[in-house]
Amino acid sequence: MRTAVFIACGLLALVPPGTAQAQTKLAGKMTCDKPDPNHTASVDDETKHTISLGVTKCTWSEGKLGGEQLKDEKDTFTSDMAGDLSHDRGYGVGSVAGGDKYFVRFKGTTTLKGEAPVSGVCKWSFAGGTGKLRGISGKGTCKGTFSADGKATWDINGTYSLK
Repeated sequence: MRTAVFIACGLLALVPPGTAQAQTKLAGKMTCDKPDPNHTASVDDETKHTISLGVTKCTWSEGKLGGEQLKDEKDTFTSDMAGDLSHDRGYGVGSVAGGDKYFVRFKGTTTLKGEAPVSGVCKWSFAGGTGKLRGISGKGTCKGTFSADGKATWDINGTYSLK
């Protein structure tokens, strides 16, 4: 069975003070563990066609959101893998140092070598937040690379605004 592939996405940057915010550019990095759990099922229509459902935990090494350091993110995703490509879709719930949460949706593709993920790209958008992140909106892209142990490092870019 293939290792499930995921696209983890989250968002970063400093937000200037004020009630109505203009779009703020963001950039950051996160590292995600190998998916656990990782459930897979073979599809008998093609060679090596597999559907998977996985969960991965991620840690931010760079980035701020709403003026606070990004802390962690948990991503739940599905992957439809055939040949050397996986089509991925998922949801992320992350937190900042102060405890507020943000919610993201993402969709992308992962390149495979054999059954192992090598690199991935995605598009993401905010789906909401709590506390001072309530009403957050924005979107962007992510680009990642995978190591042999199944961990991934993601570069996140985009824009966002807070109400």
